[in-house]
Amino acid sequence: MNIIKFKKFFLLVLLMVIISSCVSRKEMVYFQNIEQLKKSENRRSGNNLEIQPDDVLTIRVSAPEQEAALPFNLTKSIASQERVMGEVELETYLVSNEGTIVFPVVGTIEVKGLTNMELAKKIQDQISEYVKDPIVNVRILNFQISVLGEVNNPGTFSIEDDHITLSKALSMAGDLTIFGKRDNILVMGEDGDHKTYAYLDLTDANTVNSPHYNLRQNDVVYVEPRGTRRQSAGSTGLASTYLSIVSVLASLVILITR
Repeated sequence: MNIIKFKKFFLLVLLMVIISSCVSRKEMVYFQNIEQLKKSENRRSGNNLEIQPDDVLTIRVSAPEQEAALPFNLTKSIASQERVMGEVELETYLVSNEGTIVFPVVGTIEVKGLTNMELAKKIQDQISEYVKDPIVNVRILNFQISVLGEVNNPGTFSIEDDHITLSKALSMAGDLTIFGKRDNILVMGEDGDHKTYAYLDLTDANTVNSPHYNLRQNDVVYVEPRGTRRQSAGSTGLASTYLSIVSVLASLVILITR
């Protein structure tokens, strides 16, 4: 093999390595072709979370005469030491597939689609004949959202409040990495029987007016990587290949030039 042929061979190998190091968007990006789903692109606006089937609720009833409220506060069996300290854990209510719960004394209550405050008011009205001036507090225990993609701390997060914004969710996930696309963040969820999704632009202040900016139960936020991230992933993954090729070429050069 003469020097000219060797140079051509070297350039051909180098070109193949460069091409193979580029990772396509199809290989890296999640949830592609989501536009093909049958869905409702718009969902109801509002900051407060709506109760849905399979949600887990705690309901606490208070009143000036606390003994009258006791039948409505079902508690779990706990250790006697905890009971002395006054730490009482309430039983939870699992919302059925039909969107109902069974509440003491009152019976079956339709809760699907109600916010925490709306359900509290509904229960308050229904028990007012048994308890004078009742105060009802409702919490959803399994309110969770997931953040995936180019964030520093991806994962599933439990939310204690009855609402959370996209900005706060990204903050909980450690903010975007330098490789995250800030103008094309995907938010996916459900609105009744419909799948919903929207691409939000964090660089645009009007994003806060989107109905998807206030996240809901089980929403998924996905931050797509930029092209530079895909190239970096390809280069990193083939680092050992580069070393092997360079080593082989170096050996060839030594053999030819002797």
